[in-house]
Amino acid sequence: MKNSKRKLHGLMLLSLLTLSSLVGATQPIPAAWFETFKQQASPEQLYDFLYLLPKGGDLHNHLSGSNFSEWWFELATDQQLNGGYRYYTQIFANMCQNGNALEFSSIGNFLAFRNIQHSHYEQLGECEKSQYKALNELNSAEKQGWLNSIRLDKSGEGRDEFFEKHWPRLNELMNNPYIQAALLVKNMQAFGQENLVYLETQVGARNMLRADGSFFEPADVVDIYRQRLAQKDALSSGVTTRLQYTLLRFTPDAEQQLEWIYRFVDQHRDLYVGINMAGREDNDKGYPLRFLSTLRKLRSTLPAVDLSIHAGEVDEPNFHVRDTLLLGATRIGHGVNLIDDPQTMLLMRNGQAMVEINLVSNLLLEYINDYSQHPFPEYLRTGIPVALSTDDRGMWDSTMTDEYYVAVKQFNLSWQELIKLGENSLQYSFVDEKTKQRLLAQYDARLEKFIKDFKRQGMNMLKSTQSPKRGFICQYYSLCKP
Repeated sequence: MKNSKRKLHGLMLLSLLTLSSLVGATQPIPAAWFETFKQQASPEQLYDFLYLLPKGGDLHNHLSGSNFSEWWFELATDQQLNGGYRYYTQIFANMCQNGNALEFSSIGNFLAFRNIQHSHYEQLGECEKSQYKALNELNSAEKQGWLNSIRLDKSGEGRDEFFEKHWPRLNELMNNPYIQAALLVKNMQAFGQENLVYLETQVGARNMLRADGSFFEPADVVDIYRQRLAQKDALSSGVTTRLQYTLLRFTPDAEQQLEWIYRFVDQHRDLYVGINMAGREDNDKGYPLRFLSTLRKLRSTLPAVDLSIHAGEVDEPNFHVRDTLLLGATRIGHGVNLIDDPQTMLLMRNGQAMVEINLVSNLLLEYINDYSQHPFPEYLRTGIPVALSTDDRGMWDSTMTDEYYVAVKQFNLSWQELIKLGENSLQYSFVDEKTKQRLLAQYDARLEKFIKDFKRQGMNMLKSTQSPKRGFICQYYSLCKP
């Protein structure tokens, strides 16, 4: 009954969109208006339109990868914001042996801009200390290098740079729960400005370090998250937020880690709503069926925990998406190679599982060479549920609006397809049913207001839009003014 009412309401919303002042017709149907708008709008106008568009939620979001470099630097260098921590970064290529520094040519795998906290720095010998510099003492060139070191900003950087260097560089910055909580709120505020209403992000609670180097209890970390989310600036963002706990699936003890995570999520269901199995799929040690017996054992004594699992994020055929469904997942992260498994595609048509689409990520990590290879439109137009998400947008230097722009520009989305993406992002969220229905109603209300405002103002509505355009959209679509 609720679904019928929602579909009827959606049709009513679409009927409001005449915009006769914009396209010069008496009462064009909404789909015809949107097609005309796409033809007449400049690239900048289309981007601004999509920036203002209500978008639902972001369901595939790694918190540590979702933060822009400038946010990391601000928090890492401000002890009033980061809980009183001091940080150092490795910028000098000294290899220390028996207390002496070797020449640069003797150094094998030097990783510039690897970050450690003060308690770790103090344990180093003088030679090792000489490799590091306090973050707040970097000169302008060093700071720019540091900022660039955790985003894909150079031609030729791809998945190896991302997987093997970005995360090791962040290093102990990710182990500060105060920084993680502050970054969570920064994401909520930024997504709120893009007119999202929901964020479901991945962040852990184990191995978090105090300023003196001792470990937090995981439950204490969750309390830090709860307290930060209850503050005024978080609440005023307008973005409802829940967390997933990530399992790094190819580690030797991943089954034991899964058991701990499952029980932890079960104990903190007010904030944690699911588990996400992540990690490079080209590392076969993390194959999905490895975890089938563990999940079955856990489900024999504990209530089900929602699962979203990275599957199909490879550029070769396999059956990981199918196997992920067998594990009980209702959301598939990426699903790029699902297109090579027609039986599973047939199974997923109009089904209970959704594919989290990450267009910018898939291009920059070279799982596709260009967007003509991406299977997203085939999934969308054959009835496989999909929604757009940002993955590690800070490392792409992109936004959710960028994802929408790519989708419309590359695949010529209709108005109905566009708003369905937002609805799916809420309908397939792991949040409790009462909150889900509130978010869906909020999404409908925002769409209705958006349509009425655009009907009244037309293109004039876009003139005052201050859409922040970052690196990806500037580089690939030349939308940024010199």
